[in-house]
Amino acid sequence: MPEPPTLVRRGRLLRIGAAVAVLLALVGYVVVQYVFGGKADPRCRVVSGNGDGASYEFGAEQAENAATVAAVGTSRGMPERAITIALATALQESGLRNISHGDRDSLGLFQQRPSQGWGNEKQIMDPAYSAARFYAHLNDVPGYSRLPLTVAAQRVQRSGYPQAYAKHEPDAALLAAALTGRAPATLTCEGRTDGEPGDPAKVRAALVRDFGRDVAPESARGGSVTVPVGATTGGAEGGAEQRGWELAHWAVAQASTLGIERVTYGGREWSATDSANEWRKPGKTGATSTDGQDSGTGSGATSVLIVMGQ
Repeated sequence: MPEPPTLVRRGRLLRIGAAVAVLLALVGYVVVQYVFGGKADPRCRVVSGNGDGASYEFGAEQAENAATVAAVGTSRGMPERAITIALATALQESGLRNISHGDRDSLGLFQQRPSQGWGNEKQIMDPAYSAARFYAHLNDVPGYSRLPLTVAAQRVQRSGYPQAYAKHEPDAALLAAALTGRAPATLTCEGRTDGEPGDPAKVRAALVRDFGRDVAPESARGGSVTVPVGATTGGAEGGAEQRGWELAHWAVAQASTLGIERVTYGGREWSATDSANEWRKPGKTGATSTDGQDSGTGSGATSVLIVMGQ
């Protein structure tokens, strides 16, 4: 026997009311999270330096870890191909997030296991340490730079899903080109302008942590750090200018965590307060340089200027 129309309408109204209540609760949660400190992770973007339109978007936490992985690699004299392999591996194993869990006792960016001799828990949860361990093992793989990425990564990781690394190669290659400085002005981040002042001492410590003591960061005017490019050794394969862009992109990737407001190098400037999120000529509001075509080459820049938020 069909239900009376009144009961049908009442049931429909109850369902609509429940759906509206759930929607309002979700909206309320998002608003509360935004207002009271749970703001969305600032976004970062890397574009191809070849002008082919390729790009990859990711979060500030991922950018910070990617920059550390790349810096540790170049500081050990590893080529860009090694950086690409390491980044693709970390994307597959942890999504470039420093996680404290995994299969059995796996930990960190590369899901390394204390029980397998990768180090203790505290060491593995240090991205600089875990990246260095990955590169040490990769360097022991004969001819790794000529192997398919998935084969080279598997020789290090011994994963149960060895083919999974390959799908991350395009994004990892974009990141490696930017973070080694070979593709200038191709990495940008939104930055976090929440009023928290930056600390130059923390920036200098992070530079030494990731690049080693070959960097020579200096403080200037109390609220900034200057890194003389000519005072660095090792690192990028393409000379001082490439090294400068490597350091500049590293600073942008670390901006959210370290409270960096502005980075200047090679006749270009990135600012956390720039709503367009672009590398520009200092003082200019014109066209973006994030297409990788206008990098300030030949500018004669001798240092990277990192300005802290106040």
